[in-house]
Amino acid sequence: MTKQINLYVDDLRDCPEGYIVARTYDEAIHILQTSEVNILTLDHDLGEDVDGNELHNGYDLVKYFCEHGLRANKIYMHTDNPVGRKNMYETLLAAQRRGFINKDIEIYHYPITLNKYSG
Repeated sequence: MTKQINLYVDDLRDCPEGYIVARTYDEAIHILQTSEVNILTLDHDLGEDVDGNELHNGYDLVKYFCEHGLRANKIYMHTDNPVGRKNMYETLLAAQRRGFINKDIEIYHYPITLNKYSG
């Protein structure tokens, strides 16, 4: 049996103990495609490029997750962005209802970890 990981997607915050961190959209997709994920916890805002343009964010990641039928046993939102949180949460629930992602994935609109930033 493959060991499951817990994935923390955030560009700035400290990675909680017991989690692997993905700092970018691309890192998160790679880990989701190549690992068995138990807990996925999401930030919405994932930074800007050198010109100040917003990079792919947590909502983009959720859309990719749903379009490709990816899996995590439990999904939490630790973002401080209330609009981003609502968009991610509602999109995941709608994808579940429509059969794009498994119905047994537990989806929570609140965090399971403490947000900590030491940098």
